[in-house]
Amino acid sequence: MQLSICTISFRHHLVSLENIAEWARCHDFQGIELWGVHARGLETQPQYDAKWIKDMGLSISMLSDYLPIVGDARDAEEKCQHICRLANYWETSKVRTFAGHQASQLVDVKQRKTMTHRLHKICCYAADLGLDVLVETHPGTLADTPNSIIQLLEEVNHPALKLNFDTLHVWEAGEDPVAFHRRVAHCIGHYHLKNVRSRDQLNVFSPDNVYSPVGCRYGMVPLLEGAMDYHRFLPEVLKNDHATASLEWFGNDVKQTLLGDKAALDSVQRHIRMHS
Repeated sequence: MQLSICTISFRHHLVSLENIAEWARCHDFQGIELWGVHARGLETQPQYDAKWIKDMGLSISMLSDYLPIVGDARDAEEKCQHICRLANYWETSKVRTFAGHQASQLVDVKQRKTMTHRLHKICCYAADLGLDVLVETHPGTLADTPNSIIQLLEEVNHPALKLNFDTLHVWEAGEDPVAFHRRVAHCIGHYHLKNVRSRDQLNVFSPDNVYSPVGCRYGMVPLLEGAMDYHRFLPEVLKNDHATASLEWFGNDVKQTLLGDKAALDSVQRHIRMHS
């Protein structure tokens, strides 16, 4: 498995992409998941590009943004074009987005048809540029439950549509991540890995809390120390050398936690290889 760190982990830090990349390289990460906010901010700094990151021995594993599937169609089209252009600039083939910002049970049939049609158009545009569109499994979206995720894949019906399999959020939906992973493995383009101390603290990952510089971080824990059992799930992913994943850490002590999680993953990987 190829492992990335996320620039969003440093969203409230005064640190450059160069510093992040140098640190990632020194600690044997393979890639960086670039937050769209950061990608747009770097447009005025042309010294940072795909060649530069490759010369660092890294790659941009995915560009993570939010492509609107509701609202003004022209604005959405311009946003899609901009993000896809940035993905090409960084030579990543993956654009992460959310399937709207409403829970699937709150979306009526007509609304859902409009949203999935917009998502299909996004996939068509991205595919023409050699890109895949990865919808994240996430509460409060059309990809918030196993049934709605499967329905979404069928409705959009485009080969460029993949899943960003956020393992914790699948577990949050009440599904066994191992069982659901086996159902949709052929549609997965990337993984997000994170954990929580207990199920009743999952709201610590609500976007408003995550993005706030004064948000609560209590409940965010290292990958193998939380309520979701990653020891069961990781063998499903680690056996695939071509799989790509990001440590999506939103808490404090960023570098220390990422290094600890990477060491834990490396240990699990060695154990799997010894017993395979």
